[in-house]
Amino acid sequence: MGKKLSLLILFGGVSSEHEVSCVSAASVLDHIDSGKYEINTIGITKEGNWFLTSSPAVHIRDGSWERDSGNRRAVLSPDRSIKGFLAEKDDGSFEVIRTDVVFPVLHGRNGEDGTMQGLLQIAGIPFVGSDAAASAASMDKAVTKAMVQQAGGVTQALCDVVHRKDFDKAPAKEAEAVLQFFDGNLPLFVKPANAGSSVGISKVKKKEELEAALRLAFDEDDKVLVEETIEGREIEVAVLGNEEPEASCIGEIFAANEFYDYNAKYENDKSETGIVRDLSTEKEREIRDKAIKVYRIMGCRGLARVDFFLKPDGTVVFNELNTLPGFTHISMYPKLWEESGLPYSQLIDRLIMLAMDAGSEIYR
Repeated sequence: MGKKLSLLILFGGVSSEHEVSCVSAASVLDHIDSGKYEINTIGITKEGNWFLTSSPAVHIRDGSWERDSGNRRAVLSPDRSIKGFLAEKDDGSFEVIRTDVVFPVLHGRNGEDGTMQGLLQIAGIPFVGSDAAASAASMDKAVTKAMVQQAGGVTQALCDVVHRKDFDKAPAKEAEAVLQFFDGNLPLFVKPANAGSSVGISKVKKKEELEAALRLAFDEDDKVLVEETIEGREIEVAVLGNEEPEASCIGEIFAANEFYDYNAKYENDKSETGIVRDLSTEKEREIRDKAIKVYRIMGCRGLARVDFFLKPDGTVVFNELNTLPGFTHISMYPKLWEESGLPYSQLIDRLIMLAMDAGSEIYR
């Protein structure tokens, strides 16, 4: 048997999605074939402290890993001669622990937005997922929409962009300008440009609600999208691969709330997901092809989940793309691949191999 790959799993993070990341990482640890890898786990607290931890998945899931007395301070080294991280020893010195590949199971800001990917690229360590440029562009919903629009061939919802500097000067004026942009048509969705898991999103049904919705979104980002409401089924496709990406079968969201907000995704057990089985072969192919098209437009590698609306008339409308989708036991990404014939543990293996394959191009 050959030498095991040294795998570092990063989780937590300075993000509004910290808890979701912990649950995702625990799920990865529950499903990974530990016989294939030398696994280290580093948790990042909400305050930005890094700890090498040997806490089991159950403690990572519930957050109690932070109180593990065996935790050791750690830091990822940007020095390419080290190719790994430094962990503190009992005497206060640091030892080098070399790493072959990193799985950054991090969602949202400071993990999914290109910042962690940039650090890993500087360090020269292969990692699961898209590079810094693609991660940053895909995290920013306004940039994603502009790139997809420029490429053409994919229908999107009409949207307007509002910047904090303009809103802070004249909130009522900016809100009125948004209403004029949409000719007064309601309802509208208000979203932070750079936030995942539907954090900070509101559905505005009355014009009097718009200013407060913008303020809520600005709590998460300096740039906010306002979109027309698309009536239709919420569907998702998992994409996997580097130069030759593949699309999974199609999933559907049945939100417990009026829309798929954070509560509906992670807290309300009445939300359901399912596999779409009632579409024609031609429509399924169209949706999967569009998912791969968006994936390629954004320059993604490794993995992404691409979300659409399917209108009653059959029109497929692109919603957004997520380069590090949830990996919890109820998350659509692993469920879609399992339904497509790729079990969770084998999916992890594929992602790690794709990360290793991408290394020669990313780290030049």
